[in-house]
Amino acid sequence: MTARITVLGLGTGDPDQLTLGCFRKLQQADKLYLRTDQHPMIEILNENQIAYESFDQLYVEKATFEEVYEEIAQALIRYALADNVEIVYAVPGHPMVAEFTVVRLRELCSEANVELQIMGGESFLDQAFTRFGFDPIDGFQLLDATDLKLNQLNPNMHTIIGQVYDTFTASDVKLSLMERYPDDYNVVVGHALGVQGAEQMIEVPLYELDQIEGYGNLSLVWVPRGESPELLNRTFERLHEIVSILRSPEGCPWDREQTHASLRKNLIEETYEVLETIDDDDPDAMCEEMGDLLLQVMLHSQIEEETGVFTVYDVIETLNEKLIRRHPHVFGEREAGNSDEALANWQAVKDEEKRSKGIDLSEQSLLDGIPRELPSLMKSLKLQKKAATVGFDWPNSGEVIDKIVEELDEVREAIKLKSADNQHEELGDLLFAVVNLARMLKVDPESAIAAANRKFTERFQYIEQGLKKREKDFAQSNLEEMESLWQEAKKVLKKQAKKQEFS
Repeated sequence: MTARITVLGLGTGDPDQLTLGCFRKLQQADKLYLRTDQHPMIEILNENQIAYESFDQLYVEKATFEEVYEEIAQALIRYALADNVEIVYAVPGHPMVAEFTVVRLRELCSEANVELQIMGGESFLDQAFTRFGFDPIDGFQLLDATDLKLNQLNPNMHTIIGQVYDTFTASDVKLSLMERYPDDYNVVVGHALGVQGAEQMIEVPLYELDQIEGYGNLSLVWVPRGESPELLNRTFERLHEIVSILRSPEGCPWDREQTHASLRKNLIEETYEVLETIDDDDPDAMCEEMGDLLLQVMLHSQIEEETGVFTVYDVIETLNEKLIRRHPHVFGEREAGNSDEALANWQAVKDEEKRSKGIDLSEQSLLDGIPRELPSLMKSLKLQKKAATVGFDWPNSGEVIDKIVEELDEVREAIKLKSADNQHEELGDLLFAVVNLARMLKVDPESAIAAANRKFTERFQYIEQGLKKREKDFAQSNLEEMESLWQEAKKVLKKQAKKQEFS
């Protein structure tokens, strides 16, 4: 006789819902094992003197549910092969709904040449649809409370969360849901749905989810689908929908007229506005400006979607694939103990990508790949870094300073000659040398000049306010007075900065 395991579902706990076939199989079983005896149907087994063994002790012995389920599946395989009889394994609900031991059995039985038969039972979902009163065809998802991930949550669909065994699990579920739903969003907790005398349905605002009692093996949380703007506006799908509406014939005339070329300046401006919020350390402004930058990505993607070339989902897919591919030390088998090794892995993968496209790396300049449109200081820094990788570099910062002095002397000479072309060239060389010093000192020149610009702005505005207090304007002042206010500004603003630092 071929070793066989028959898995059957005990249903939700209502004896009237247990199928006749399942009941007969329970009566006829030579060996009956239960995942748990913490289920209302145990009373029926006892009344009918049906012998069984349960695996409840494993929940005490093992540290995780995964270990429990693995041990149950392995044990059932051993019993089936050793006894050479049909093993009946009964689980709560339906064997194919949120029953991880059955998932594992399907894998192990195939490997061990054990025949596996599955008999259905009433799922807790049957009672959930009936008692909660929604049609799953409207959009429905079933999630596991013990492995709930934020990216699984979709407010456009009804969500049932199972495996809410206790208050601690309910608290974890609450915190996850509050990342996507309002704190006062109404949810429904169902205890022992369909079990006469034990069923409870409790509607509570989300923030009270872990404050109610009665959680156990037969507990569910239902999160109704939502249609409020407050909820849907937190989804990427809603953003995609809004942008497509704006570009549609019924949308905004201005948005419809835009092209990649016309939006080019907007993309640049929005990027710099994000940088400004970073420099200002202003999280609220950063949140808003990053949204404006994201809008530019959405608009460019929508233009291409309308021509059938690509969509924003293609953009996301390409990015995800690139991130995984270029981080083999995270998603692959390579290693990186520090940032330099990580960058080396990144560059190696980039080189592999180029070769796969038929690009001969030996024919490429070392400086290829630096964007043409980069701001000049940033581009100078990248050019110098590239050159330094092959040893074309200053040995130390002292020699760079000497070079700066040399370039400054050449600027002075160009001024004496009154040659505009020479002045233009020599000033460029001087700035390039200053960027070299910034690189040697590990200072970002863009960041440094931005800080200098902010400092100048603050001090100059202090002069403006100082003149206003004296009821003057620039025409009524002179350089000596302005210089005096400038020196005053340096002291006052420095004190304010220190005060903010320690506050």
